[in-house]
Amino acid sequence: MNNEQLVRITRYYRALNRLRTIGLEKVFAHNLADAAGVSPAIVRKDFSQLAIHGQKRGGYEITDLIGVLGSLLGKGDPQNCIIVGCGRIGKALIHYTGFEPDGIRIVAGFDNDPNVYTDSSSPIPLYSLNRLDEIVSALKVKVAVITVPEVAAQESYDRLLKAGVRGILNFSPVTLKPVPQEDGTVVVVHNINIALELEQIFYELKFPAMGHRE
Repeated sequence: MNNEQLVRITRYYRALNRLRTIGLEKVFAHNLADAAGVSPAIVRKDFSQLAIHGQKRGGYEITDLIGVLGSLLGKGDPQNCIIVGCGRIGKALIHYTGFEPDGIRIVAGFDNDPNVYTDSSSPIPLYSLNRLDEIVSALKVKVAVITVPEVAAQESYDRLLKAGVRGILNFSPVTLKPVPQEDGTVVVVHNINIALELEQIFYELKFPAMGHRE
């Protein structure tokens, strides 16, 4: 499964969960095509490659599809995630309730500021960074979100890798790169620079032909 297909499968999965919550039991290719921004033919091709077959007139059973796609996406495994840096972006993610339907649980937040990690109003436990190794091990965390200032990004990244975290979503202004691990495990890093993305959008609006992305 290539990256583009993985993105589509993830969108199908999310759409199916939304449809199930409103009581629907079956879905058609064109419904999922709308949700993923593709054609019904691509949906059918994806499902054919994954050996998923529906009925010509009856569509696909939503529960069955969720089970199959969830298995492909590893939804049966623990989806615990932590936040490092509980400032404005970190707090927004901590208080966001939209992750649960996708099986993702923000289980802890970490910060160096005692005024932050002693906040009793937080919906999840907050800890000092000194307890990172302990909590990561106890909760079997493999994924973290970094939302710290630029000066703290690399140190936070290094500490997470040392603690055993292998997936990083980085919102800091610094571009972090995957580091080969001695035990051979893979490290996945996605860098999200909001200012850069906005800059790209403004550029594409001003110069649509030059800024167009395939």
